[in-house]
Amino acid sequence: MSNSVTVTTSKSWFSRLAESIKSVLVGLILFVAAFPILFWNEGRAVKTARSLEEGAGSVVSVASDQVAAGNEGKLVHVSGPISTDGPVADEDLGVQAEAVKLVRNVSMYQWIEEEKSETRKKLGGGEETVTTYTYKKDWSTSPVDSSSFQEPGGHENPGEFPLPSATFTADPVRLGAFTLSEEQLGQLNEATDLPVDAAAAESLPEGLMEGVPATVDKGAFYMGANPATPAIGDVRISFQVVNPEQASVVGVQTASSFAPYAAKAGDTILLVEEGTHTSAEMFQTAQSANTVMTWILRGGGFLAMVLGLFLVFRPLSVLGDVVPFIGSLLGVGVGLFALIVGFALSSITIAVAWFFVRPLLGIGLLVLAVGGVIWLLKANKKKQAQVAAQGGTVKAA
Repeated sequence: MSNSVTVTTSKSWFSRLAESIKSVLVGLILFVAAFPILFWNEGRAVKTARSLEEGAGSVVSVASDQVAAGNEGKLVHVSGPISTDGPVADEDLGVQAEAVKLVRNVSMYQWIEEEKSETRKKLGGGEETVTTYTYKKDWSTSPVDSSSFQEPGGHENPGEFPLPSATFTADPVRLGAFTLSEEQLGQLNEATDLPVDAAAAESLPEGLMEGVPATVDKGAFYMGANPATPAIGDVRISFQVVNPEQASVVGVQTASSFAPYAAKAGDTILLVEEGTHTSAEMFQTAQSANTVMTWILRGGGFLAMVLGLFLVFRPLSVLGDVVPFIGSLLGVGVGLFALIVGFALSSITIAVAWFFVRPLLGIGLLVLAVGGVIWLLKANKKKQAQVAAQGGTVKAA
């Protein structure tokens, strides 16, 4: 049994050209989709920022040790201790802990396939791809389907896990005199390891993995012959707990709990953080998260536009691949064109969006974007003139 398999495939120039022509449609979809994504993102960013500013100016900090009826319906900020009525338990395995959440992590020792490809262009426009598949044994938190491997023989995985990973949440969970909902608890995720002992292994239910012994290794249940030399199909089950001593919430006081605040700017606000934080700190954190998300979506829209343009003009580089060197040059040219035009169009789209939501900034950015495009066109025209002049000089000589 080999743990490395190499497969060589070839594509003709005609098949590559046909594929590149088909990719034009995908490119057009990406290119067109980038505009509404970029436009929507700017509106979303401003709406969220204004909603957070509105909330920061309206929030009232209240004590956590009592629920004051006079604050009903108001946007409040509460910081206080977290408590539960009792332990949270994984009843399937008999493990429990004094915590807000108990997390069960299940992994299995399996074959993992890794793929590495190298493509070479051939004279005439064809392409040869050498793909190497390597197989190694490792732990995975999800079943790996070995039937889809390039070389399944000798690399078979067992399939289903004896039981899935799961999260168990205490009910109720209180913040001082207030009760936190499942949605609010979903924002508390800072976990620490919870080791299990040998006694816990003895209380595991029978038949969990028929005929496989269960022991404890490094604070986790181990189902297999020898933890020091794991075999395919061995299972490891570890636990973690989420148990913050303090938490802070910004939301609308609704009875003894919290609800999202509907800002006039159009967004909703419900902030939950572990630890003790002032309302100003929580709103600043939310504003920072909004800025990060804005740039992520800008980057995504820009990449979609660039990739779309590249796919639209990709047939040009494939046509040139009849002579690989020429095709590579055309590919670089198409890539640079896509980057420059994508950047310019993304900037213009963002500027137009800002014109609606931030008029002064939008006008300034639009002027810069249009100026940049004009400069690029002039620079390209000047370069073409220089090339033409050089060509003319050579011809005259």
